[in-house]
Amino acid sequence: MTDLTSDFSPELNAETPPMAFAQLQLSAPLARAVTEMGYATMTPIQAQAIPVVLQGRDVMGAAQTGTGKTAAFALPLLQRMLKHENSSTSPARHPVRALVLLPTRELADQVAEQIKLYGRYTDLRCAVVFGGMDMKPQTLELKKGVEVLVATPGRLLDHIEAKNCVLNQVEYVVLDEADRMLDIGFLPDLQRILSYLPKQRTTLLFSATFSSEIKRLANSYLQDPVTIEVARSNAAASTVEQHFYSVEGDDKRHALHQILRQRALKQAFVFVNSKLGCARLARSLEREGLKTTALHGDKSQDERLKALDAFKSGEVDLLVCTDVAARGLDIKDVPAVFNFDVPFNAEDYIHRIGRTGRAGQAGLAVSFAARSDARLVSDIEKLLQKQDRARTHRV
Repeated sequence: MTDLTSDFSPELNAETPPMAFAQLQLSAPLARAVTEMGYATMTPIQAQAIPVVLQGRDVMGAAQTGTGKTAAFALPLLQRMLKHENSSTSPARHPVRALVLLPTRELADQVAEQIKLYGRYTDLRCAVVFGGMDMKPQTLELKKGVEVLVATPGRLLDHIEAKNCVLNQVEYVVLDEADRMLDIGFLPDLQRILSYLPKQRTTLLFSATFSSEIKRLANSYLQDPVTIEVARSNAAASTVEQHFYSVEGDDKRHALHQILRQRALKQAFVFVNSKLGCARLARSLEREGLKTTALHGDKSQDERLKALDAFKSGEVDLLVCTDVAARGLDIKDVPAVFNFDVPFNAEDYIHRIGRTGRAGQAGLAVSFAARSDARLVSDIEKLLQKQDRARTHRV
């Protein structure tokens, strides 16, 4: 099998040596949470972004998936907000001071969960709001007062219009996965939301790529930002071992079983291109004795969260999913990703395989390519700039 990634290590700043979290001199409550979570050495995006955010500077950051972006912005923001920390029960004493915007429900829920873990020994409150769920429980939480609000743009506007939250005391705003928010049409919503915020604030923008649209967004809303790039655009993580196999039709399921067995893989993402194909494959694998769940856009929000929780807890071995799970979901220690279907878009390949090999861990990415997928595979090879090295293999 040919390793397709040996020339594609992330473009780290060679002048930035590994830094320990202890060097940050975080407050005792934050330092305790970080230690208990097992964090010792900062990732490159953390080492470069955290000191800048602690200074109150705007940031325009690009980093490949799995590099620890959430801690890179959440820890310094929590540190700076500790001056507002109080144990009062009055909602007025807990206005929204940090707003974190994300493109999808799953990402919003995941980021909020991480921020709550970082701040669990403080009196800073964090809440998350996203669509597909009843607004009433979200409204009750907002009415109690929260310092950190994590949200998807559409649902946040619903709450603003219902007067459930006020954003006139926001000091920090984070636009995470900004390129994807633009891709799915959130620019008008973002512009409306940003118009409600004080002009004097710290703005952090994180994106997988610095497209012309992202640069225009940054020029409009960031003040003299520090640009941080820790990975080549459209680069696969160097920790991911990549393989393509020439496999046709029903033989793909046999190949999947074989590689799971040969590699003794405990869990894996299995990506397909359609919602119908996702549901059918999940049922087939379940009948063949593999503990499987499906995640796709036709699932309700409650069903999607239950599927993710079952996978995170180890109740199921395979998460069969469409590209709804390809961006940003951070589930630790997933050893492998299978492209049961080669993605139609080469960039989606990068995002899919980014679900493994996260935060420096080793990962495996296996793609099953039929003869009709030749053009799609060629597009991926071109994106990786490895046309002269890429080969397919028969199983």
